[in-house]
Amino acid sequence: MKAQFFNEMYVGDDVRAPYAGLLNWLENTPPEELAQKRAEAETLFRRIGITFAVYGSEDTTERLIPFDMMPRVFTDPEWRKLEAGVKQRARALNAFLWDIYHRREIIRAGKLPGDLVWRNEAFEPSVIGISPARGVYSHVVGVDLVRTGPEEFFVLEDNCRTPSGVSYMLENREIMMRLFPALFRENRIRPVDDYPHALRRTFSSVAPKKCDGDPVIAILTPGSFNSAYYEHSFLADQMGAELVEGQDLFVDGDFVYMRTTRGPQRVDVIYRRIDDAYIDPLCFRPDSLLGIPGLMNVYRSGGVQICSAPGAGVADDKAIYTYVPDMVRFYLGEEPILQNVPTWKCADPSDLKYVLEHLSELVVKEVHGSGGYGMLVGPAATKAEVEAYALRIKSDPGDFIAQPTLALSTSPTFVDSGLAPRHVDLRPYCLVGSEVHLTPGGLTRVALIEGSLVVNSSQGGGVKDTWVMAG
Repeated sequence: MKAQFFNEMYVGDDVRAPYAGLLNWLENTPPEELAQKRAEAETLFRRIGITFAVYGSEDTTERLIPFDMMPRVFTDPEWRKLEAGVKQRARALNAFLWDIYHRREIIRAGKLPGDLVWRNEAFEPSVIGISPARGVYSHVVGVDLVRTGPEEFFVLEDNCRTPSGVSYMLENREIMMRLFPALFRENRIRPVDDYPHALRRTFSSVAPKKCDGDPVIAILTPGSFNSAYYEHSFLADQMGAELVEGQDLFVDGDFVYMRTTRGPQRVDVIYRRIDDAYIDPLCFRPDSLLGIPGLMNVYRSGGVQICSAPGAGVADDKAIYTYVPDMVRFYLGEEPILQNVPTWKCADPSDLKYVLEHLSELVVKEVHGSGGYGMLVGPAATKAEVEAYALRIKSDPGDFIAQPTLALSTSPTFVDSGLAPRHVDLRPYCLVGSEVHLTPGGLTRVALIEGSLVVNSSQGGGVKDTWVMAG
């Protein structure tokens, strides 16, 4: 039986209310004008330089990320539910991170196996006992969401280290407003352009205790060869922050300083966009050329704030993900607003048996994986691929989780043949500091290949603007 997918634009032949204005626009815009606008959008993306690189590919050239100019629309009531659920989840994840580096009450209470933490590659023993400002470990939380029906939303995964893609969210909106100003005059769409200012407010609110006056904020990038360098430089420019590499910073006593033409300048908050292993060669990898020797000592003494905190990646783990609803209940005393996708943990013998018996029906992921790499989409895999993946699972069951193949919703998308439904997901960006803030929008990723459920840009996906209609 063919799977039934929720179409976000149509119910049968009837257009859903959020898309009524867009349909009117489409019907009154000549096809040649739409084609011209699509070409203009691609030109703008090339001119701005919005590209990405695929790691591990023989083709190392930067690629232009495909942009679809048909926006995805949420009503105000739909967004209010998502906003409450994402904020709740971000609070619970931060409470969990504080707990595992301090009293570990969730483990003592038997709500989560300690081995999932101790054996986690992202767990950093050197962070134990450190108390970051306001108890916040993950300052930017990207919660990946999928929709399966009018009222059904599920969390696919959590991103608590450095969730990328926010520059696409902002540039998608900028390009849409430039190409179709009349659409924004005719529709009440909540803005997203406050995100850089909200990000700066968030970082300022977690300035270290030794900070005097307005904090100096710097974005720490691995450099121009990193696939997300455009985003690093874009955010620095939009926030009014400094863009630095490790060689631009140094430690002297209890503080971190930036080399400038006017002499050393103290840095109070570092938004690091490099992995834990590379941020301080005296604490982590000694061969790192990207970090700042002694940075962790300054962080430990309260002389600098690192956003997000070292060790926050524990909460990104897909095995830990299965316990987030329990975290909501344990730390907040609330019922989860957003549900996880049903998940089988291959570390559990009974779950493992089920997964191996139904591998061709499931989506299987590495617990530490990201970006769509290393996963098996059973229904789309060949028999040989399924058999090879089964051997991988058997060799280390604890490294895998499995989920059902969800009937992801579709959003209308421009393709060569015209407008067609394509599967989408959503990554909203939740900022956590003195308050918890969610920008009304996010990054909608779209699987441009017909029938594909994989939306990652590295796997052929594109992006589109996300509209939240004002109430």
